[in-house]
Amino acid sequence: SADLERGMLMKNILGERISELISQKGITQRELASMVHVTDVSMSRYVKGERIPKGPIIANIAKALNTTSDYLLGQDSTQDSELDYYQVQRMIARNSKDWSQKQKNDLIAALVKP
Repeated sequence: SADLERGMLMKNILGERISELISQKGITQRELASMVHVTDVSMSRYVKGERIPKGPIIANIAKALNTTSDYLLGQDSTQDSELDYYQVQRMIARNSKDWSQKQKNDLIAALVKP
């Protein structure tokens, strides 16, 4: 059915996006699980697409990974660049204190790249 297919797609997108973001952030699944107060097994199931976490857990995962629940669930729509800019600016201001010097340098390099 369409609901089943949508659920399977959501699980795959969620797992892929969590994997991608933990890799970018340089943390492990276990560290993320600890940050959002779920078991390692639960986090592994989310990443493998075996389960979809409940809303509050998705929100906690998004916060820990400096993103949005919509992004994790593949529901982000294409937005205009000005709105993107302000969202990114807020995210940087809110989270940059937790970044490594390498992450900060990588961001600066990306901004000044021709």
